[in-house]
Amino acid sequence: MFYKDERLALFIDGRNLYSASKALGFDIDYKLLRQEFVRRGKMVRALYYTALIENDEYSALRPLADWLGYNGFTMVTKPAKEYTDSMGRRKVKGNMDIELAVDAMELAPRVDHIVLFSGDGDFRPLVESLQRQGVRVSVVSTMRSQPPMISDDLRRQADNFIDLDALKDVIGRPPREVSAAREQVKKPRSVDT
Repeated sequence: MFYKDERLALFIDGRNLYSASKALGFDIDYKLLRQEFVRRGKMVRALYYTALIENDEYSALRPLADWLGYNGFTMVTKPAKEYTDSMGRRKVKGNMDIELAVDAMELAPRVDHIVLFSGDGDFRPLVESLQRQGVRVSVVSTMRSQPPMISDDLRRQADNFIDLDALKDVIGRPPREVSAAREQVKKPRSVDT
């Protein structure tokens, strides 16, 4: 479904892709992800969308956002909104759907193929509109998690559906030795009597 001469853009819904990869039990190596799609076509843009908590002293997303920004990804961020729900629990809200949709519509005349990394059914009308403009759309998410992370409507609308699980060996980060060492420490040692 990919052609070497087509202009290609990646649109990554960061929170959605993170949830899908965690549901499948692996971490994504974004350098490998970018290399894989550069190999498949002429990369115009690789955009990564995420909301960041501005007032936290440390955010686990900050190092990833910095790395992506220096390694060929266009970072699109906005401050996440924090609130307390009726049960007194701290919640964070940071939906980037509108930003992603607007950018995709603006870039559509300059690309042949858009790869959307999200299973969010709210993107179905966007995919349909991009297709009417002559842009082919591939969607990357997963059906192999419980529950599936891909909306059935979005999967049916896309020109091509790529299950994230099928990319695991290509873009998955190898297990870190540090975590293997931690597992060794957790195992009880046998005691000779």
